Amino acid sequence: MNFFVIVSLLGGLALFLYGMSMLGTGLERVSGGRLEQLLERLTSNIFKSVLLGAIVTAAIQSSSATTVIVVGLVNSKILKLRQAVGVIMGANIGTTVTAHILRLSGITSDNFFLQLIKPTTLAPIVAIIGILLFMGSKRARFKDLGQVLLGFAILFTGMFNMESAVKPLSESPVFMEMFSHFSNPIIGVLVGAVVTAIIQSSSASVGILQALSTSGQLTFSGAFPIIMGQNIGTCITPVLASIGASKNAKRAAAIHLSFNIIGTILFLCGIYSYQALVGFPFWGDVIDKGGIANFHTLFNVTVTLVMIPFATQLEKLACLVVRDKPDDMDMDDESMVLDERFLLAPGLAIQHGRNVVVKMGKLARDNYLHAVKQFYRLDPKEVERIREVENVIDRLEDRLSNYLLKVPQRDLSSNESRAVSELLHVMSEFERIADYSMNIVEFCEKMHQNEASFSPQAQAEMDSICDAVYEIVDITVNAFEHKDLDYSQCIEPLEEVIDLMEETLKDRHIERLRQGRCSVDAAFPFVESLACLERIADHCSNVGVYIVSHESPDANIDFHEYLITLHKGGTQHYAENFKRYEEKYYSRITTDDPE
Repeated sequence: MNFFVIVSLLGGLALFLYGMSMLGTGLERVSGGRLEQLLERLTSNIFKSVLLGAIVTAAIQSSSATTVIVVGLVNSKILKLRQAVGVIMGANIGTTVTAHILRLSGITSDNFFLQLIKPTTLAPIVAIIGILLFMGSKRARFKDLGQVLLGFAILFTGMFNMESAVKPLSESPVFMEMFSHFSNPIIGVLVGAVVTAIIQSSSASVGILQALSTSGQLTFSGAFPIIMGQNIGTCITPVLASIGASKNAKRAAAIHLSFNIIGTILFLCGIYSYQALVGFPFWGDVIDKGGIANFHTLFNVTVTLVMIPFATQLEKLACLVVRDKPDDMDMDDESMVLDERFLLAPGLAIQHGRNVVVKMGKLARDNYLHAVKQFYRLDPKEVERIREVENVIDRLEDRLSNYLLKVPQRDLSSNESRAVSELLHVMSEFERIADYSMNIVEFCEKMHQNEASFSPQAQAEMDSICDAVYEIVDITVNAFEHKDLDYSQCIEPLEEVIDLMEETLKDRHIERLRQGRCSVDAAFPFVESLACLERIADHCSNVGVYIVSHESPDANIDFHEYLITLHKGGTQHYAENFKRYEEKYYSRITTDDPE
C-alpha cells in the first residue's frame, strides 16, 4: 500500500463521512422537529418503541443520532427511562438500512431500471437534482431537501473512491496477512469497536467494511466479529452526549452500551459454539456487500428479539451502573403530582398544582444561589447541574400550564378561578427567575473563557446585591408557599432598595471602566449581571402583588394603584421595611465606596 493509495482511501472516507453527516442533518431539518415529537408520543409500549426507533433511525441513517436524541429527551424529562429502552433497541435495527442501500452498487443486470437504481448511475442524477434545489430554490424546505440529496450523492462518491483505492490490495500479501488475523473473534470485535468509536457511526463503519469486501480478501469468519464490534463502538456518541447530563440521561447511554455488549457476547457464544460443534459451510468463503448487510440485519434483529423480554432488567442494570446519591434531588415526581384523575375534583387539582408551583419556586431559588457562586470559581459540573434544573423548571411550566387549562372552568367558584389565574402568573414569574439565573451563569462562563475576574471592590459590591436578591427570592417563595400576606408585604420595599443598588453600582462600575480601573472583559458581565439581578427582583415584586391580590380581603385591588401607593410611602409598614433594608444592604455599598 503506497502513499497515493492511502490518500485515495482517506479521501474517499472523508467524502463518505461528510455525506453521511450531510444526509442526516438534512433529514432532521426536513422533519421539522417531528422526529422528537414522534419519539415522545409513540412509546406507550416496548414493541411500539422498538418499531419507532427502527423507523426514525432508518430515516436519519444513524443509530447514534437517534440515541443522542433519546438521551436529550430523557435529560429533558420528555421520555422516561423505560420508554427509552425500546427506542434504543429499535435504533440498532434501523441502522442496518444503510448497508442494504450500499449493496445496490453490486447490481450487474443490463435492465435499464436496475441500472438506473445502481449507485454509480443514481448518485450523479441525485447530485444534479440536489444541487439545483440547494442553489436554485429560495425556500428553506427545498434547500434542506437539496442537502439530503447532495449528502446521498457525496456518500456514494466517497464509497466509490474507497472501493477504487482498495481494489489493488486484493493481490497484496501484507493485506491478506492482516485480514487473516481478523478471524480471531476478540481481535475482530476490538477492531470493529475501535474504528466505529473513532468515526462515531456504525453505518459508516459498515460501509467501510463493505468497501473493503470488494478486495476479495474478507471472509465470513473475519467479517462477523468486526460487525458485532461495530455495534459496540457506535455507543461512544451517546456516551459522550450524556456527559454532564442528568442521571437518567447517563442511564439511557448505559442501556445502549450494555444492550450491545450483552448482545455481542450472546451472539459470539452462539455462533462459535455452532461452528465448533456443527460448522457453517460458508465459514471460510469470501463475503460480499450483500452478505455484510444481511448479517448486520440478522445480528441486530436477533439480539433485539432476544432482549425485548429483558427490557426491565436492562433498565435496572443501568440504574446499578449509574447510581443515585443520597443527596440527589428527585425531579421526576411532577408526573405523579399532576395526575389527571385529580381534575375530577377541581379544588384538589388546584392544590396539587400549587404544590408544583411551590416546587418551581424552590428550584429557582436554589438555582439562583448556585448561579451567583460561579462569580468566585466556575465549576463545570455545577453549571451543568444548574442547566439541568433550569430545564426541569421549563418542563414543569409547560406541563402545569396544560394541566391547569384542563380544569373544568364551569365547575370553579370565583375564588378557585382566581387561584388558577394566580398559579399561571406565579409559575411564569418563577420560570423567568430561573432564566435570569441561567443568564448570570452564562456571563460567568464568558468571564472564565476570557480569563477575566472582578476586582475585590467589584466583587464586594456584587456580593451585597446578590445577598439582597437572595433574600427577596427567599421571602417570595416562603410567602407564596404559606400564603403569608404580612410576609409578602416585605417584598416591595426590598425590591425598591435593590433598584437603588443596581443604579448606583452600574454608575460606579461605568466610572471605573472610564478611568481604566476595570477591564472590558469584566465590565460587560458585571453590568449585565446587575440587570439580571434587578429583573429577578422585579419578578419577585410581581409575585408579591399576586399574593396580596389573592389573599387580601379586597378582591378588586388594582395592581398599579397599589404599587404607586406603596412607593409614595403610603403605609407605615412599607416605610419601616424600606429603611430596614436600606440600612442592611444599601449602606454596605455606600460604606465600601472608595471615593
